[in-house]
Amino acid sequence: MIATKENKIAENSIISQMTTFNHEQLVFCQDNATGLKAIIAVHNTILGPALGGTRMWMYNNEAEALNDVLRLSRGMTYKNSLAGLNLGGGKAVIIGDARTQKNEALFRRFGKFVNSLAGKYITAEDVGISPQDMVWVNMETNHVAGLPGKSGDPSPVTAYGVYVGMKASAKQQFGNDSLAGKKIAVQGVGHVGQYLVEHLTKEGAEVYISDIQEATLKNIATKFGAKVIGLDEIYDLDMDIYAPCALGATINDDTLNRLKCSIIAGAANNQLKDEAIHGVEVMKKGIIYTPDFMLNAGGVINCYAEVKDLSAKWAMDKAEEIYKTTTTIIERSKKDNTPTYAIANQMAEERIEAIGKVKLPL
Repeated sequence: MIATKENKIAENSIISQMTTFNHEQLVFCQDNATGLKAIIAVHNTILGPALGGTRMWMYNNEAEALNDVLRLSRGMTYKNSLAGLNLGGGKAVIIGDARTQKNEALFRRFGKFVNSLAGKYITAEDVGISPQDMVWVNMETNHVAGLPGKSGDPSPVTAYGVYVGMKASAKQQFGNDSLAGKKIAVQGVGHVGQYLVEHLTKEGAEVYISDIQEATLKNIATKFGAKVIGLDEIYDLDMDIYAPCALGATINDDTLNRLKCSIIAGAANNQLKDEAIHGVEVMKKGIIYTPDFMLNAGGVINCYAEVKDLSAKWAMDKAEEIYKTTTTIIERSKKDNTPTYAIANQMAEERIEAIGKVKLPL
């Protein structure tokens, strides 16, 4: 086929986007028979095979899906590196409505695409994906983690990592790591958010919750005594800690002018809408931002334990190390007068660079 001018522009645009964050590979997946439309992004494999979940979301357009998978896969590289895991970073997105468009054939076809990468990418659950979906993927490839009956639901490990990182942030900001009496707003009380609320209420924090699912809100409020707050109202709450645990980009031009908190520490990915802008603004306001890709590493730690046949105790112990990593990042941020996200990036890149030298041929 003769390449048209439009095709060339589109091609250059995609390659340029990959080049910006030094992605290794993109796989575009399409299948008429099952309706599958997906993108797999492999960002970096220096530390090991790229591991990262698959997200199913009804994106407004393909460009939005591409931008999401590129950002998420890069985040996985840094997350795995900071967690000290021998894994690279990757991610996949399936374009579709997770409530109405799931079926066995679609996920098995997706599994074939994952398998075609021959272990370079290992997938797992993410937003919109259930354990059953991964079982279907596993019918076509062994490069899957987080399967039922193995390491199980990663949410408890993820929530624990967020919790200990939040405590480390509190120690840096308030002088001690107790969360008792602290006013904490948890935005999104899905699997991870629920476990986080449990940890916080057990310690005696005053917890506020918001979520798009009214039934879930009511259940969590009743179970743990948390107070329900409106979806938009949460940004105006006078609080000590803001914990975004839903989708990303909630720290932006609008919300930063409204947030009344001393710490931002949550499980959501890509919380800063623009790292270079909002990471600096957060620091200028005297707010400690605990980098999301470091804080929510418990999920990938759990998956790594499954891949390497390690115990559940090993996974929880590894997640507890997030406390020390959080402390190091915040202390370096203060010393260098550099945003915490940039320090976290530097630390992740330092490890990748060091291991890259080890792997160079003699």
